[in-house]
Amino acid sequence: MTQLDERDTTDAAEQAASAASRGSAAYRANPYPVYACLRDSAPVCRLSPPHGVDTFLITRYDDAKAALTDPRISKDMYAAMDAYHTIFGDSSVALDDNMLFSDPPKHTRLRRIVNSAFTPRRIESLRPRIQEITDELLDRLSADGPVDLLPTFAFPLPLIVICELIGIPEEEREEVQKWCAVVARTGFSKEDKEKLAVAEGALRDYFADIIARKRREATDDLLGALIRTQDEQGAMNDGELLSTLWVLLFAGHKTTAYLIGNAVFNLLTHRDQLREVLADPELLPNAIEEVIRYEGSVENATFRHALEDITIRDTVIPKGSLVQVAVASANRDPERFEAPDTFDVKRQGLQSAHLGFGSGPHYCLGAPLARMEMRIALTSLFERFPDIELATSAHEAEWLKVPFPAFRGLEKLPVVLDPSRLLAD
Repeated sequence: MTQLDERDTTDAAEQAASAASRGSAAYRANPYPVYACLRDSAPVCRLSPPHGVDTFLITRYDDAKAALTDPRISKDMYAAMDAYHTIFGDSSVALDDNMLFSDPPKHTRLRRIVNSAFTPRRIESLRPRIQEITDELLDRLSADGPVDLLPTFAFPLPLIVICELIGIPEEEREEVQKWCAVVARTGFSKEDKEKLAVAEGALRDYFADIIARKRREATDDLLGALIRTQDEQGAMNDGELLSTLWVLLFAGHKTTAYLIGNAVFNLLTHRDQLREVLADPELLPNAIEEVIRYEGSVENATFRHALEDITIRDTVIPKGSLVQVAVASANRDPERFEAPDTFDVKRQGLQSAHLGFGSGPHYCLGAPLARMEMRIALTSLFERFPDIELATSAHEAEWLKVPFPAFRGLEKLPVVLDPSRLLAD
């Protein structure tokens, strides 16, 4: 960005803030120039998003990392109930009584309980099954023409894994996924909120039913383990258990699915980097970390609010205001990452640096599972189809269009798995 005088800087910041608030198609396709402008001219920026609640957006890395661990910036949206109702409506309350939307000591208690069931040993035991699911999904793909990898591969893989981990029967998953998709894509209009209420009501009823069934007949899955902890001191109540089931299911597949899509897209649009990975498979774990930094599936961290007036870089965030951390911007801050807009699978020191899985007490519980799924999915895909190509131009990519979203992901990912077969035809 060129040097700006004070007036130009103000105008640029206002235009960038307006673009971020509106969530225009051009902004959704490439939000990074807007974030670069805000980092330079308004790193703590007041927005007026479509949900109608004034929000302060934090875009620089150091500020973002500090905000994610600042006890003055709360995750307890129940304490900001007016703002919560304005954004989500009444229907969401029962699904959000979990560790994601809580502060210590409640967060500490709930996270400890989930950690006790979501153990490294349980996660590692899934490796053979993840490989099996991956192979089955790839077996179904046709190399005779273009195929959309999102509904055929990127989404089914983590959805099947998390459903099996939790203990959701196969014949019930399609309906659950349908309601989850409504929640993920809902905007802020009256009609959208009505659809949201229906979907969330259906999910609440389903979760209450499956919990009741597993209470009657004990199981060895994650939900069964969580139910057994209810006899312990400080255990989850029924509402917390239902809400925890929801957040594990929703967060456990959406973020990984979009991340798989983003990884395939960026490796195919940076063929030199893909060649590096194919020549040296030991680079893949680092390439995954670079994908998470460069174009991760979490664009903005979930809502927080200020418990008191807070000053960051000379900007006062008034008590009660919503605070959003632009993870996608922080991960491209040139003050933290050299040449941040360059996709480099050999970039060093990534895992401990990027904020793609958050930071501090709310660091993503499922990060090890997501990394495992990513490594198996990408290894298997590129081994099976080393000549895979995008079926359309990279400039035609369709990105999620929900205004000011939490997720950064593609609407579609059309690819040609074996271009030689199409040429032969």
